[in-house]
Amino acid sequence: MVRVPVIGRRSDERAAAWLGLALGISFGTAFVTGLISHFLQHPPSWAAWPSSPSGFYRVTQGLHVIGGLATIPLLLAKLWTVYPKLFRWPPFRSPAHAAERGVMFLLVGASLFQLATGLFNIAYWYPFPFFFPDAHYWTSYVLVGALVVHVANEWGKVRRTVMTRPEDGLSRRGLLLTVAAAGGAVALTTAGETFSPLARLALLAPRRPGVGPQHLPVNRTALAAGVTPDASWRLTVTGRVDRTLSLSLADLRALPQHTVRLPIACVEGWSASGDWRGVRLRDVLRRAGVADDARVRVESLERGGRYRTSRVDPPHWQDARTLLALGLNGEPLAPDHGHPCRLIAPNRPGVMQTKWITRLEVW
Repeated sequence: MVRVPVIGRRSDERAAAWLGLALGISFGTAFVTGLISHFLQHPPSWAAWPSSPSGFYRVTQGLHVIGGLATIPLLLAKLWTVYPKLFRWPPFRSPAHAAERGVMFLLVGASLFQLATGLFNIAYWYPFPFFFPDAHYWTSYVLVGALVVHVANEWGKVRRTVMTRPEDGLSRRGLLLTVAAAGGAVALTTAGETFSPLARLALLAPRRPGVGPQHLPVNRTALAAGVTPDASWRLTVTGRVDRTLSLSLADLRALPQHTVRLPIACVEGWSASGDWRGVRLRDVLRRAGVADDARVRVESLERGGRYRTSRVDPPHWQDARTLLALGLNGEPLAPDHGHPCRLIAPNRPGVMQTKWITRLEVW
């Protein structure tokens, strides 16, 4: 049985220091991968992300979500080792001490906010009134800023504590091993949502590979999006083009068809690969006489939502793997996967793989 250290002992300071180092690495990794996710979903006007490697977003977002979940036991253990410091009285003894405690409370509050709202997001539960991506994005700067200040203030103490061999190492080691095991268990029971060999262990995953229409998960169904079958559907290509196109489903099927294997990788951390068949987006755009530096706005039949449109930059629409997909895994595209036509492209978040496409506007 693990002997739990008593608060205030030297071993507690060492355990807190090691937990703090692990949290710093974890939060740093989450910050970088979170920025990648944010700027892929909301690309600045001056930036264009590459289309290769095709699974880049799948890896970074999987690391962001799975690593974030595994951070929860770390944070709880860290708070358990330092919580007496949070409630000391008087609250501050000098202006400098007040600033130090203010940074600490910002750090604790932002950490709890990020992990709690991130957990709600992957569970598709939004009990808060604000838009999750914006709040998560801006709070990450608060968290990292407070973390940098806190590390700078505590680094000397941490270095001395970590480098000093403790008299009571067993209880500290037991605590750290317990936390590591808890974080590992969380990661193991979640990683199957993107790593297929572990799919049977993915007890905490909201989506799993192979489960869903045509053996691929979906987040938003055609019914939820308000999209119904329409025999008169046509795809329009307009904007900065030499000629406007209006293509029926039969017209698209008459064009050269190609098959690519690409993943759907969602911001909630799950991903799954499929064999997509359809028309290369670049073939359709070149039939319309689109310039090589053009950008494309893809518009969905979906009635509302922040992601009913997406932007496709030259590196993606010129890639031979970017399709206007008409089929999936050897079958015609199911309504929940975007029938009659959807976008599938390498290295893009799932919310940017627009379904139920009706219009391509070139600019």
